[in-house]
This record gives sequence, C-alpha cells and structure tokens, in this order.
Amino acid sequence: MQHQVHTIENAAEEPRVLCIVQDTTNAKTVNERLTLNLPASTTLSKLFEDVAHKASYVNGTFDLAWGKTADMGSLDPSSAMSLTESGFEPGKRNFLQLTDKDGEQPQIASDELGTAGSSGLDDSSQERFIGPLPRDYTVGCSSDYSSPSYSYSSILNKSDTGYVGLVNQAMTCYLNSLLQTLFMTPEFRNALYNWEFEESEEDPVTSIPYQLQRLFLLLQTSKKRAIETTDVTRSFGWDSSEAWQQHDVQELCRVMFDALEQKWKQTEQQQFSPLTADLINQLYQGKLKDYVRCLECGYESWRIDTYLDIPLVIRPFGASQAYGSVEEALQAFVQPETLDGANQYFCERCKKKCDARKGLRFLHFPYLLTLQLKRFDFDYTTMHRIKLNDRMSFPEELDMGPFNDVEDEKSPQTESCTDSGAENEGSCHSDQMSNDFSADDGVDEGICLDSASSTERVLKPKSSLTFELFSVMVHSGSAAGGHYYACIKSFSDGQWYSFNDQHVSKITQEDIRKTYGGSSGSRGYYSSAFASSTNAYMLIYRLKDPSRNAKYLDCDDFPEHIKHLVQREKESEEQEKRQREIERNTCKIKLFCMHPVKMMAMMENKLEVHKDKMLREATEMAYKLMELDGVVPLDCCRLVKYDEFHEYLERSYEGEEDTPMGLLLGGVKSSYMFDLLLETRRPEQVFQPYKPGEVMVKVHVVDLKTDTVAPPVSIRAYLNQSITEFKQLIAQATELSAETMRVVLERCYNDLRLLYVPNKTLKAEGFFRSNKVFVESSESPDHQVTFTDSLLWKLLDRHGNTIRLFVSLPLQSPGTNRTICQKVGGDTEECSEGSKGNMSSVEAILEESTEKLKNLSLQQQQGSSTSDSQKSSDTSDFEHIESPSLSQEPDSSSVSAVVAVDNRELENRIRVASGGAYSDPETPFPGEERSDSEVNNDRSTSSVDSDILSSSHSSDTLCNADSGPIQLANGLDSHSITSSRRSKANEGKKETWDTAEEDSGTDSEYDENGKSKAESYYLYFRAEPYAQEDGSGEGGQKCVLVHVDKRITLSAFKQNLEPFVGVTSTQFKVFRVYANNQEFESVRLNETLSSFSDDNKITIRLGRALKKGEYRVKVYQLLVNDAEPCKFLVDTVFAKGMTVKQSKEELMPQLKDQCKLDLNINKFRLRKKTWKNPGTVFLDYHIYEEDINISSNWEVFLEVLDGPEKMKSMSQLAVLTRRWTPAQMKLEPFQEVVLESSSVEELKEKLSEISGIPLENLEFAKGRGTFPCDISVLEIHQDLDWNPKVSTLNVWPLYICDDGAVVFYRDSTEEPMEQSEDERNELMKKESSRLLKTGHRVSYSPRKEKALKIYLDGGPVKDPGQD
Repeated sequence: MQHQVHTIENAAEEPRVLCIVQDTTNAKTVNERLTLNLPASTTLSKLFEDVAHKASYVNGTFDLAWGKTADMGSLDPSSAMSLTESGFEPGKRNFLQLTDKDGEQPQIASDELGTAGSSGLDDSSQERFIGPLPRDYTVGCSSDYSSPSYSYSSILNKSDTGYVGLVNQAMTCYLNSLLQTLFMTPEFRNALYNWEFEESEEDPVTSIPYQLQRLFLLLQTSKKRAIETTDVTRSFGWDSSEAWQQHDVQELCRVMFDALEQKWKQTEQQQFSPLTADLINQLYQGKLKDYVRCLECGYESWRIDTYLDIPLVIRPFGASQAYGSVEEALQAFVQPETLDGANQYFCERCKKKCDARKGLRFLHFPYLLTLQLKRFDFDYTTMHRIKLNDRMSFPEELDMGPFNDVEDEKSPQTESCTDSGAENEGSCHSDQMSNDFSADDGVDEGICLDSASSTERVLKPKSSLTFELFSVMVHSGSAAGGHYYACIKSFSDGQWYSFNDQHVSKITQEDIRKTYGGSSGSRGYYSSAFASSTNAYMLIYRLKDPSRNAKYLDCDDFPEHIKHLVQREKESEEQEKRQREIERNTCKIKLFCMHPVKMMAMMENKLEVHKDKMLREATEMAYKLMELDGVVPLDCCRLVKYDEFHEYLERSYEGEEDTPMGLLLGGVKSSYMFDLLLETRRPEQVFQPYKPGEVMVKVHVVDLKTDTVAPPVSIRAYLNQSITEFKQLIAQATELSAETMRVVLERCYNDLRLLYVPNKTLKAEGFFRSNKVFVESSESPDHQVTFTDSLLWKLLDRHGNTIRLFVSLPLQSPGTNRTICQKVGGDTEECSEGSKGNMSSVEAILEESTEKLKNLSLQQQQGSSTSDSQKSSDTSDFEHIESPSLSQEPDSSSVSAVVAVDNRELENRIRVASGGAYSDPETPFPGEERSDSEVNNDRSTSSVDSDILSSSHSSDTLCNADSGPIQLANGLDSHSITSSRRSKANEGKKETWDTAEEDSGTDSEYDENGKSKAESYYLYFRAEPYAQEDGSGEGGQKCVLVHVDKRITLSAFKQNLEPFVGVTSTQFKVFRVYANNQEFESVRLNETLSSFSDDNKITIRLGRALKKGEYRVKVYQLLVNDAEPCKFLVDTVFAKGMTVKQSKEELMPQLKDQCKLDLNINKFRLRKKTWKNPGTVFLDYHIYEEDINISSNWEVFLEVLDGPEKMKSMSQLAVLTRRWTPAQMKLEPFQEVVLESSSVEELKEKLSEISGIPLENLEFAKGRGTFPCDISVLEIHQDLDWNPKVSTLNVWPLYICDDGAVVFYRDSTEEPMEQSEDERNELMKKESSRLLKTGHRVSYSPRKEKALKIYLDGGPVKDPGQD
C-alpha cells in the first residue's frame, strides 16, 4: 500500500511535455494546431498513437518532424524512447509538424479501424483522452461545449458516428443547430429531395431550397469531417458581416420557414412533385382557438390562430418560482384567466361589461411539435435583458391528450359564439357545439381535436396524441451572447448525438437530462443566478404514428435528379481534393527582378511553382510573371537565391537546370527564409557564378579630380580574404591600381572605416552578406592627410548627406520666368536654355540597353561638341546655382550623373552624346541608389540665418493638397546612400553654400556680433528646373529638382529657393507633401531637413511666412443659438506679446474684407475654443504667451455681443443657460449669465432674476456632452441630474471651473404637457430628425442588434443616403 502511494506521488510530480503539432498535410489545416500535454515518460510510439487519435488519422500513415528548428528530421514512430530522451523539453512548448509519409497524404481513420483498431475508444482508453472536446472558439460563444458539467461518454470523429459536422463561419452556431435538426427530420429531408430544381427558372446561387438540398446531400454523402455553410448563407442574401451577428435560433426558424414557403410558391412544380408550397404548414403548423366567454350569459367570442411553435414561459411574471416541467408550463399556457374588476369584458349579448374568462384551446397539433422555452426575459429592476437558467424538465415522450380541452365545464349557459370581426372567426349558437370553420380545417395533416364529435373524441386512442422527442437545441451563455448546439436522436438507430458545429459525438440520456438547466437546490427566486448557463432552449417532438413516420431515403432510393446532383458533388469534391493536392505540393516564394524598362526599379511578385517542376520551367514561369517577353531573351535570364533584406545574392544554380524546385528550395514550406531573384544580362555578357559562402560587395569608384562617386560595381569575395587580396580583386574589376588604392567600408550610417591593415581579413573588418565600399586610387597628396581631414572623407560625407527633393513652385513665380546662374560673388546672370536634342539622344542610348540601369539620373545637358579622345565633362543643361570647388580649381570641370552600371562602352556613348561646354565644378556623380550627387563638405553659419530663426513653439499646419503627386524623372531612385563625416570649416566661401549651426542653431550659440560660437560647416545646395514626365510642368505649375545637404536648416533652405520663387523667404511658405496628397506647413526655421528623405515632395505657396514668435490661428464664429453654432471665418496670425485688443484690431479689416463683417471693437470678444466647446473669455488687456497660452494650429472663437462686454476680470465666470419649459415641451434660447463667484446660490439668483421663477422653485442641471449639449425634450425632464446637492459649482458632479459651461434650468412646479400616443410619436420623430441633423443621438444604446432577414432577391438594397 505504501509503495502504491509512493508511485502515485511520483506520477503527480512527473514533469509534463507540451507538444504543439501543426498539420501541414492539408492547406485548410495548416493554420490549425493540435495540443497535447503528456507525461515526460511517454514513449515516441505512444505519442504517434495520441496524435493519430487526436487528428483522426490512421497511425503509421504520417510522419512527425521537429518544427521551427533547422533540424527537420522525422521522429521514429516505433521508438520506445521517452519524450525527454528524444529531445523534448518539459515545461516548454515543443513544436512538431505532421507531414506526409512517402509522399502520400495521411489516411483518415475508417469505421472499421475506429471500432476494431487501437484508435477505438473503450473504457480504458477514455483515461488516455487528451484535452477537452476541440471546437473553434468564436466571438460570442461564451461557454465551451465541453464545460465541466459535461463529460460525454465518447468523442468520435465522422467515421465513427457516420455524421458530418458544419463549420462555424464565425457566430453561426445557431444556424448550424437548426440545419442539423432539419437534416435529421426524415419527412423534411425526403420532401426536399423530391423537389427538383429548374436552373432555367432561377439562379442556383440565390435558390434557398436548392442550396439546402446540396447541403443535405453533402451531410449524407460527404467523407469530410465538416462542410461549409457559406453557399446556404449566400442564398439568404447575407454577406460576410452576417456571420458575425448571432441571432435567436427560434427567430431563424420562423424567418427561414417563411422564406422557404415564399420560394416554393414561386415554383410551378406543385403538380409534378409531392413537395408543395404547403410543406411547412403540413409538418409544423398547428391551430388553436383564442376565446373570451362571458360568465353571465355564456356568450363566447373567438378566433382561430395558427402557430408553428408553442412558447412556454419559464417563470411567470412577478413569480418567484419557475415551472418545474414542460407539462406544467403547457398547463399554464392553456389555463384561462378571469377578466373582472377594471378588466371586465364588454359582452355583445348582455350589452354591458361583465366578468369573463379568456383563454386558449388547442384545435390541431402539428405532426412536428416545436416547443420554445422562453429563457430570455427582461429585468425591470436592472433594465437589462437576462437569461433564466431555471430547471425545466421535459419528457422523452409527451402526451398532449390532457391539453385538448381545459375550458370550464361549469359554465352557467351553453356555448354561444358570434363573429367578432377577426379573420378566421366563425359564429355558433347554443345548439351548435362544434366550431364553424371550413372543411379544409378538418382535413389538416395534423390532429384535429374539434372536427370530431365528443363521443369520437373520448373513444380516440390516447396514443394518437403521443409525441417523441428527437431534437433538443441547447443554448450555453447569457442574454448578451453564447453558443448553440443540438442534441438529436437518429430515427435509424435511436441513438442520441451531439451536433456541435463541426464536431459530432454520441451522447446518452444522462447528457440530455443535463440540459434541463438549474441546479440541485431549490427553485427559489435566486436559483437561476447560480444555475448552469447551459440548458435546453427549443424542443422538437414528432407524432408517434407508424403509418406516417418516415425513414431516411437511402442513396439507392434517391430520385434521378438527386443522383445526378450527387455525382456532380462527388466530381466537385474530387476536383477540390486534386486542387488541394496541387496546392499542398506547390512552393510559394517571393520573386524579385530588376526590370530593365519599368522605371528600372526592383519589382516584386510571388512565384508559385509545383515542387516537381524543374528549375528550367520555373525560370520560364518567372520570365512570364515579370513580363520580360520582348524585353530580354529568355536565355538571358536565370533564377538565383536572394536575400532581400541584405540585398545579397546568396548563390546561383549552374548546372542544376533539370533539378526539381522542391529539392532546390528544401521542400514545400509555408514560408522561406530566402527569396528568388530573376537576374538578367545583355546577350554579349556572361553570368557570374555565385557560390555559397561568398559575400557581395558593391564597389563605388571615387574620382577626387571631378569630385564624383560612380555607380556601384558588384564583386563577390570571401570573408577569410585579406585586405590585400580584396584590393587585388577590386583592381581586376575596376582596372585601378592596387598599390595606391584606398578602400573605405561603409558599415552603417555615419560609420566610414578606412581599411588600411593589409593582412586583416574581411570578417575581422566587419563585412557581412552585403557590403558597400568606396575606393580611390590616385597619386594625389590627399593620401598623406589624416583620413578624417582628407578630401576623400569630405566627398563621401557630401555624398552621404545629400537628398533629392521635388519642389513645386507657385504658378506665377517670378523666379522661373528666366534662368539664374548665381556667381560666387552673389551676382546673377541669365544663361541660355539647353538643347533638348541631346537629351533625346541620351535617352535613346539608355533605352537600347537591357542592363540593370538601377541608379541612372537622366539630366538634360547644354549642347556642345567634344572629341572622343577627350574625357567628357558632363554637366546639367538645366541652369543651376554654381558652387565653389573643393579642390580650389574654379575652372575645373565636373562630370554629370549619367553613367551606366558596369558598362564602359555605354558610358562613353552617353558622354559623347551629352557632353557640354559649360562646366560646373560642383556637378557631382550619382551614388549607388541615388542618381545625382551630392554634397560639398563645408558647413558654416551666417549671421543672416540667425536673424530668421523661428521660435521653437511653431509646428506643422495641415492643409489640403491642390495638386496630384509629382512625377519623378527617368531613372531617379527613391533610395539614398547615407554616410557622413565631420569636416573642418572652410572660411570665406558661403555665397552659395548655405549655413546652419551644428545643433540646429539655437539663439544661445551666437555671440554679440552674430558670429557662431560653435564650429560651422558649409552645406551643399543645388537646384535646377525640372520638367515633369507627364508634361504638367509646361505652362502649368513649375517644378525644381533640388539636391541639398539634409543638415541645412529650413531657414537657409528657403533663402536658397528665393531666386526660383522670385520673392524673399519671408513671403512664401513651405509645405511638405505626405501620403494621400496631404500637406503640412513646415514652420520651424531652426530645424534641419534631417526628417526628409530622397524624392520627398515640397510645395511652395506665396504668402507671408511666420516670423519668430508668431502663430497661425484659425478664427471661428460662435453662434450659440444657431443650428450650426461653429462657423469658420478666417486664418490669421497672432504674435507673442500682442494684446487681445491688438489682435482684435488686426482682425477687424480682415473680417470686413473676407467675411463682410463690420464689427465694433467693443461689441465682440475672443474666447478659447476646445473642439466644439466655447471656453475662457479673453479680456482686451490679456497678453498672448503671458496671460494666454498659445500654440501652433491654434483655434479661437469670435463671439458677437448684444451689448458691451460684461466680463471684466478673470475671477468672473460666464455660464450659458437655457430654460426648459415642460408645459410647452420646449427649450428656450441660450442666455449668458456672468457670475462673480462659483456660488450655486448666486447662479440660482441670477436665473430667478432673468426668468421670474421663484427661487425656491428653481432647479438646474449641467448639460452633457459637447456644446450645445443637445438633448431630446422627451428625455430632459428625467435624464438630467436636476438640482444637485452642492453649494459651489466647481465640485462633483458639476465641475464648472471655466467659462462656457451649459446649464439647463426649470420651474419644479411646472408639470410636463399631457400628450396622446400619436402626439408623442410625432414629437419623437421630430426630435429624432433634429438631433440626427446636429449629430447627437436621441438616447444611448450600448449595442444595436441587427434584424435577422433572409433576402429572396439575392441581397439587401442599400439606401443611397446611408453611410
């Protein structure tokens, strides 16, 4: 005994292993996870058994492999090793992948295997069941089916039960429950099968009967575990949003039956098919009599009503105890009530009000009897919907005989009925004991109780009214939401099954009894609160009548049209299976290509290729996908392994053209750690082999004589190579001398490293997969200078910090009417226009090439001729601002940014075609990813800049864009190469090199003479006119292409734009253009352009820019008694130190000119605006920034006064008051009350003074929400917190501490107007319309429930005015 206890303790202490298994064998299951929590001592063979059971696969037909690790080896299914010995880690998540075995998909467990094999669940295997019943957790499903109160005897898959589940789209469990119930109803299913769909008459997509027919066939014949219901819901006219709306299953039953009836009535098959439009009535409709009998004369007035279900009350209104059973609730349903006292009934025969008895009497019971247990109620104490979880039992067989006649037999007179005017009403006299309804009523498919004589009724066998239970629809959750599932008995074998969305399992009678609800305690008032929330909601019984009870149709007995439909569905399912198989074997990987024509940009796509396709076939697919046909020959393309993040070519596949893609890519995976690049070449070129282990290096050649950086040349090296060997490799590729070569590695932004140690390896220097180096090889004395002081450093710094901006100028900008070349001395001269012919020749040459011209910048050149032997000095033929040369050679020429990648011949052709006589010493070469270059090295601060620095309080202002996005020039790339260096000051050269301080120029960094205290540097700026590709620049908006050092301040940037705009920098504004063409004004003059990047767009607008200490302000007019109380007037500028009176004086002429408002300065005020709420009143003597905090994007209210300003000091409080007059159901206009203090007593006195209401009768309440605090006149009398018990206004619940608060007041003795129901409804409509126009709601509703509708015309018609 002691040993046994010890063993149990050890088992309890044994660590457990959490296994998460991803099923990758199916596209639909790849996102699902199987979770197993096993003892660490579990063997691998047992793991395979558990996974097979949980996934419903036959053990031995699948493999398990490690997931999320590099080692993808499979586990041994026959191993006796424990999980810990096999590498599983206790206490951690161990990821596994369930994969195909030998290329074959896992075999689904069959019925035979389920019963005879090891996967069957006997009593001993139940203990091995792992985890709760799996089910998709959806929003609104608050309780799991396998809650602790349910321990179903077995959990079986489709092959074990023989039934198919339904997939829950999101919150469609209520629909699934009803559909399974209808499917398991033989009479309904068979009738649906007998109906034949005519495709010529109706669209199958919108035919509800046809889609139900297909669904039932799939439920009966499909081999799947669960099938979708999307086709059925689509025939309802529902969209995807309906799947997220949970509805009542009884409501769905009513709506669906109504839709089916209407659909069937539209068909013309009634004479050919046993299914008629009256099917629903034949199966589900019953009849009852609603009667009132006078207790004095016996006169009875009645009418016949039909019903599809019987609603049974769980707990009577006002009662503390619920009914205990369905029989008890049925008895209460037919129990008559006595109308007496104030509720007396006016008897037509007695001609007076008499005591009467009112009740219901069943006349017909339907063949299928539906009982709804009314568990959802309304609690008038909490004013919320609630669910009654009280226990209510229901029998497996229900005898309805006792409920056929419960009327009082001791009536003082015989029954006498007359027509009461209702439809289906009849009249009967004292000698007529049966009701006078038509003969059709007696021939109903249900059971007629009153068409037979009383003798026959007595002799009728009791068994004819016995119903057997076959469906229980269960709701688990609360009134706010929950989950539905169905417990259904099969008429084939009498076995009960649980249909819980996609899971079907066998259950027992004990499980049915658990759906009674309630708890084992008493049936008291509070018992429902502590009861289980899982209980029966709808019960469906079938009449026990062997002559009518049908059996399910077998496949052999199907009508011919159903057999054809079955064949089509099987073919469709096979096709779907084949498609899944293809998808399961399809490799999906990112594909990139540097397209030679389309913008010369990197294009991205997704390549989907079968794993058995050869590399040669995959290349052809990629070739077509990237639309290279006619651009590059197919044999000039190849696929290589590529790393997009590092822009690294990992390897090429020489000699592997006939290798399957699955082998090359390492199998079919959901995602790959690498990509593919479709590489192209010119016909005369040869592809370079890329070997694994190599690193890619982009080499930029730097020319100090021309101050240019060439586009990159790509070479590949090994990490274990030395710097000396690396230089030899570069020398071979660039034809430079390795002896004088300097190599600079750019490891990251702001990190340039000179590689000078000969024997150091590339790995030691920090090389990685993809690298960028700059090389320079000349015999200049710059070699002898310290690297950080060298020209090479300065040039690379300029190169790395220059950005390219597209600037749109004003339409009639004086600066663009002529071309400006600014000389060193500050003078300007006009330059001749460049020839566009040369531009065309350059473009023609470039278009001939199919090489990857990623980084070319096409710039128009001034035409002139140069010899072929002479090295061409290319310049921009757009006129630009000239800059001094770094090399101190003013007459030296520079080379333009038109150079081909890896193509010397093309380079020479372009140079010859676009050579120029006008030289610009500072026109630079393009960089790797930016086609223009770039920056000078020097940076200094001028005293001019310090005078125009803006206050740091300014920020960006949002504006609407007036123009579309600006087109980029051919060949320009949106990326920039970033590198930087610290350069020494270059004194005296600042005419065209704009200056800014190192730290964005705060005032404290200037001395008394305006000189910069810090070390200053010259910053590069070059601008040239730019014609947009679409031609919109001609005759329209002018554009300028600007290359500028991003360390320049906004102030200096604007100064450099002055020649192009034509006005001084203080007379125009700069707007940065963001996505969606939104524009924000940039106003912080002391900030740099560091937040800008290549190809950003800027719009220049004429208008006075803000000076230091100025703020742009939007002025709105406050109209307290208008329907639109907030009206925009003007934009203006307020300055720091200005008084409110001065700002009003400046506003007055602006208001008069723009708004036609001629105001007296003493008859209007300015006040704070917070969203839509008026706030603090600004007094004339207040000073901005001292008394009033002001900021960018500031907004103020302007309020016109009826008389002189009453507010004289900040201690006063201005309150907006409004009188409510209940007798007229009316709100009076706003009146302002100025208080000297925050006293409630003073407020009441002021209100009494202006209204005449006695002080003791005056009540007030604070308004809610934003101004004007609109509220419905139907709600204001009760909803506001009237007459709060406080003495001051600045405490809870009022918190009135600032001007502009809204206060309602009323006379407490005044009663609300008495209104009829029609008057109240009319007023409600008017109030709803008024409040909707103002954007306020009539009343608060926490959640709007969407009505359940089924659309017979294919879908809802949306209101054009609906948002």
